Amino acid sequence: MSFSFHSLKVDTYGDQPGNPERVKTCLAGQAILDKPLLNKGTAFTKKEREKLRLCSLLPYKINTLDEQTARLKEQYDKLQRPIIKNAFMQNIHDQNETLFYNFVIQNLESILPIIYTPTESEYIASRGVYLNYPEDDDLEHVLLEGALQNGIAPENVDVIVVTDSGAILGIGDQGVGGVAISVAKLVLYTAMAGINPARVLPVVLDVGTNNQNLLDDPLYLGWRHKRVEGNDYDCFVDKFTQCVRNHFPRAFLHWEDFGVQNARKLLVRYQPVMATFNDDIQGTGAITIASIMSALKISGGQMRDQRFVIFGSGTAGMGIADQVRSYLETKDGMETQHAEKKIWCLDKQGLLTKDMDDLAEQQKRYARDPEEWGDGSKGLLDVVKRVHPTVLIGCSTQPGAFTQEVVETMAQHCDHPIIFPLSNPTRLHEAKPSDLFKWTKGKVFVATGSPFDPVEYDGDKYEVAECNNSFVFPGIGLGCVVSQAKHCTDPMIFAAANAISECSPSTQSKDRKHSLLPDVKDAREVSVQVAIAVAKKAIELGEAKALPKDIEATVRDFMWEPRYADYELVYE
Repeated sequence: MSFSFHSLKVDTYGDQPGNPERVKTCLAGQAILDKPLLNKGTAFTKKEREKLRLCSLLPYKINTLDEQTARLKEQYDKLQRPIIKNAFMQNIHDQNETLFYNFVIQNLESILPIIYTPTESEYIASRGVYLNYPEDDDLEHVLLEGALQNGIAPENVDVIVVTDSGAILGIGDQGVGGVAISVAKLVLYTAMAGINPARVLPVVLDVGTNNQNLLDDPLYLGWRHKRVEGNDYDCFVDKFTQCVRNHFPRAFLHWEDFGVQNARKLLVRYQPVMATFNDDIQGTGAITIASIMSALKISGGQMRDQRFVIFGSGTAGMGIADQVRSYLETKDGMETQHAEKKIWCLDKQGLLTKDMDDLAEQQKRYARDPEEWGDGSKGLLDVVKRVHPTVLIGCSTQPGAFTQEVVETMAQHCDHPIIFPLSNPTRLHEAKPSDLFKWTKGKVFVATGSPFDPVEYDGDKYEVAECNNSFVFPGIGLGCVVSQAKHCTDPMIFAAANAISECSPSTQSKDRKHSLLPDVKDAREVSVQVAIAVAKKAIELGEAKALPKDIEATVRDFMWEPRYADYELVYE
């Protein structure tokens, strides 16, 4: 099977990063209204309607983008349930992307929980490129077709988000339905970092599902088969990755919601050979480190002096452990074994120890010597009593796991405990921020995995940072794409974390009542600073293929803004 890009190309919208001032297209009439990136709806001018044969298809009134956005907000505000709001926004996304992004950017703080965590995990979208294991012989053709059908030349794709839907946070294995997460991540790349939406590709690898409800459902749209594992799985993913490397030379490859075993294995395999990033491992680790940095900049502590307890040793927990360990090695010059001993990891069986026979490969390096621990209990409270942690991080999805006794015990041994209940959605958090302030007598630094209202304690109001990866991955991706980074290295990720920390209200004001992380409404400017830091570090390390003289100007020029372009109708 073969085809030419020219035969499928219908417009020039995604030919360059940033905003095109004039777009050439061969589409007119209903066809241009059906193209979400080209559709202006009632904003088509009288002249455009005549030129593009739209006069009979649109009502009399001509609106500006701002007027359309105001009408959209009025409709949106009438909706009550988050899932209905999400479906409404998905519909707008599929009709008019410029209007969609204009509304999202103007209302980012309130709409982020609707289009992303926690609501997105409850909604199944249909947009995306589907690569199916039973049709693996056609994988290369289908991936290229997926780009070309969307009018994107493979060499112009900037970001690919891929999932196998194996471990979607909070809801587990969703089979082919996980494509919604790939789409949502790319929405944030555009909304928060200005990646041109015509230059991205959401991909789902359908390798089956172990979700019995889906396997038993005759209406399930994916491959009704148990998940492929072992060498067969590895070969399928490798075929996909090689296709990306061969045909998508600019693409930053983002892995999303892979199961704990595969996530680590794939990152280790492909990080040394291409610009790739696992958000569940590196993104979660980076935003956590940024939050810890902010807390330590207020308290005056040093990362090397902290004792870390991580409760929940899945993909996210191990990602945080790895990033903390790597930070201590890279920034503080610690030996690997010394850095590992700063971290205590617990999972369902309690503290991880080397005599356990059910440890995942990535858990083994943090398992403690059973002789060191002795015969004592390995539960969270016992670990806190013995270790006296200064940092307690929850990735367990066990609601209420950080009990009053655990927190009060921790607070007895450090002046300002850093406690991050990061599990999401909200119903799965390990503790409420209000309880943490009460149980520590206001001494705590808090960041959470889902949004919480400010906490009032002892006459003061404390903002609660949402430790959301959306502050990290868009800017890292932008920095890697702008610099055409060969790889996405740990020092580049730490540069991103520090940039986020420097943008936080608490760091800038030196006031712990303010949030440890920037406000969502400032996300695009934060992404600019993250991208600049990442690109500078890439250049410093010799990882950049592009060497812009003015990095900030290049980053800002690269960013797409939601505004309508002018069209030139061409005939093939």
